[in-house]
Amino acid sequence: MEYLIFIGIGVLFSVGTYLLLCRSLLRVIGGFMVISHAVHMLILTMAGLNTGSAPLVDLSGSDSTDPLPHAVILTAIVIGFGLTSFLIVLAYRTYKAHKTDDLEKLRGADNE
Repeated sequence: MEYLIFIGIGVLFSVGTYLLLCRSLLRVIGGFMVISHAVHMLILTMAGLNTGSAPLVDLSGSDSTDPLPHAVILTAIVIGFGLTSFLIVLAYRTYKAHKTDDLEKLRGADNE
């Protein structure tokens, strides 16, 4: 089961890298979102895919799952959502000011 998740993580990283290298500003933001989801899956998989009861029920800790990776992923999701919304607003303001989302035109490559 973990091998399939690792393959999915690799696909997400490759798609995210492809989107980050595109010329459109919205595709770059989409690539950032895809890579952040791949990192969340990687953290969850590296913590181990254990099934068991909630850690509040069992005092021995033998068959309970570790809640720390889930808390880290939840925090990373919230931070990623805030950063993604900031990037979307920044892209909207850039498009409104320059009437393009092409990164080559925004860089000024036509003037060189």
